[in-house]
Amino acid sequence: MTIKSNRSKGNDQALTIGHLAKAAHVGVETIRYYQGRGLLPVPEPIGRIRYYGPELVDRIGFIKRSQGLGFSLNEVTTLLALADGLNRRAVQSVAVARLDQIHRKLDDLSRMQRALDSLLEKCIATGQAHQCPIIDALMGTGD
Repeated sequence: MTIKSNRSKGNDQALTIGHLAKAAHVGVETIRYYQGRGLLPVPEPIGRIRYYGPELVDRIGFIKRSQGLGFSLNEVTTLLALADGLNRRAVQSVAVARLDQIHRKLDDLSRMQRALDSLLEKCIATGQAHQCPIIDALMGTGD
């Protein structure tokens, strides 16, 4: 996944930023943002235009899929560096840490679901228009 501009080597597949964005199904602003974060290179312009290698479409896809799995951009930066060096053990370490975060978040969501289910049951059981156990709990006046 090493990134180099192929335009100066005479590669006709080099893309302008607009064509890269279209091929990767992202906006030009996304590419610029990723460049600012160090996820994508900023190639030297030829004249007034910067040309990007077609391999960046795959790199952007990697970034988007990683985000889809819940990895932060900082974690994606680490994953890209590891992918470039093919360090499987380090990649596994990052993935295990992310999976641990997901498990903790799921536990938190389950606790929130049980609490809200309980409050909703109380609200339905009360049946009083002027009293709501959910509001009471949120105000700190419920049990």
